[in-house]
Amino acid sequence: MEDLLKLLARLNITYRRHDHPAVFSCEESERLCPKMDGAHTKQLLMKAKNKEIYVLAIVMHDKRVDTKALAKDFGAQSFSFVSPEKLKEMLGVTPGSVTPFGLIFDKDRKINVIVDEDAWSVGKFCFHPLVNTATLEVDQASFETFLKHTGHAFSVRKIPQ
Repeated sequence: MEDLLKLLARLNITYRRHDHPAVFSCEESERLCPKMDGAHTKQLLMKAKNKEIYVLAIVMHDKRVDTKALAKDFGAQSFSFVSPEKLKEMLGVTPGSVTPFGLIFDKDRKINVIVDEDAWSVGKFCFHPLVNTATLEVDQASFETFLKHTGHAFSVRKIPQ
């Protein structure tokens, strides 16, 4: 986490940090974390069936995602969640800590980033800083600066539910 925070400082990305007990689900986060201003989201790293297509979907915490409908947007049959081993390999995190900040580890830019329009409209995000014992609030401009640094394009769309 400290290396990430140093990177954010080098990129002039401001954030508000909230330390809290370890949380492994959105439900736990609702109970155990302090109130935060940004969009309360979940990040889902998925892989297309029989294709090397990876998607990191950022959606509101209470939204169910129709993975089959979303897969069609990428010319795939369906999406499934990646294994804990693949999650560690691609984003450098374990289940419960999934975050777009892990894109610093995706040097080959294999991951497509999509943000649900409902989350985007909030104007600020809450993401774990590679661990699930803290959350950083960052605004849209800062998030875009971070993505530009990693070389990841992103799209904002209505993610099917």
